[in-house]
Amino acid sequence: MNPHLYRLAKSALFCLDPETAHHLTLTGLRLAESLRLIPLIAGARVDDPVTVMGLRFPNRVGLAAGMDKEANTIAAFGHLGFGFVEVGTLTPRPQPGNPKPRLFRCIPQQAIINHMGINNPGVDRGVENIRRTRRFHGILGVNISKNEFTPNREAHQDYLACLRAVWDVADYVTINFSCPNVPNLQELAKADSAADLLSLLKSEQSNLAQETGRYVPLVMKVSPDMQDAQISELAHVFLDCQLDGLICTNTTTSRCGVEGHPAATESGGLSGKPLYNRANETLEAFAQQLGGDIPIIGVGGITTAEDAVAKIKAGASLVQLYSGFIFQGPPLVREAANAIRKTCAAI
Repeated sequence: MNPHLYRLAKSALFCLDPETAHHLTLTGLRLAESLRLIPLIAGARVDDPVTVMGLRFPNRVGLAAGMDKEANTIAAFGHLGFGFVEVGTLTPRPQPGNPKPRLFRCIPQQAIINHMGINNPGVDRGVENIRRTRRFHGILGVNISKNEFTPNREAHQDYLACLRAVWDVADYVTINFSCPNVPNLQELAKADSAADLLSLLKSEQSNLAQETGRYVPLVMKVSPDMQDAQISELAHVFLDCQLDGLICTNTTTSRCGVEGHPAATESGGLSGKPLYNRANETLEAFAQQLGGDIPIIGVGGITTAEDAVAKIKAGASLVQLYSGFIFQGPPLVREAANAIRKTCAAI
């Protein structure tokens, strides 16, 4: 896509309420994909295949969960050049999320604050949407979590139900236990709770693989708001349970980098450029602890191709875009994929 064209589109969209603009954008993308216009706009996907978690990724740049919450715009995002797309978060039952307004832009800082509350149509509808709209020759991840009002002591039942529901349509499944917008969810990220949950999920993964003859990797997405001791404890849990992959990181509750902005007082998770350094610190800490035994997907604050390359150099095997994609547009996908390809070729 021509950068000038995207700047014009962004100027118009940024005049709208953020959530309205989001839904309008996804509707437009689905229409453009149905008319076969996206390949003409975005160009060919960067070819840089790599095998991670036993899966063959067309290139190392993916779309993070949270953009396509309903899993109904997969083909459109795929045609924008992503090597993989992660949809959701999906929960067992539909949930509306938190009251509006719940999405805020910090434009000068290239940041977004969201207090969405994992709004989604429920896993059954999400799976229907995937079957109907995938049309994407890349890797598909499905992000799952518990419903907001499911007590943590019963959370495993929600995760297990979602895992079973998405097994046939997902190439990998991400366990979201780090979203700051659901009360007490991050309690599940404490070492003992994480070990119990992951052990149950790995056991079910083994059962499903045996039943279906198909292995689907399990990935966990962690918070950037952890101290070194918790990172070390979780790393040992992940190694002991033979986790297939790790995503570093989710959004942060910190407001570092957006101080003084009117939206800084809003509750929720901060993503975008201000998250970059803290997300990288978390990535580097996990990479050191894991020693290359568990592949890492780096996400958080990527707004340039150089940012994406830095994630790879810090220990990531793949990267994902979210807020940077909103602020920089589709050109960032190709720029990041090309830069990573050149960097990895030179190593």
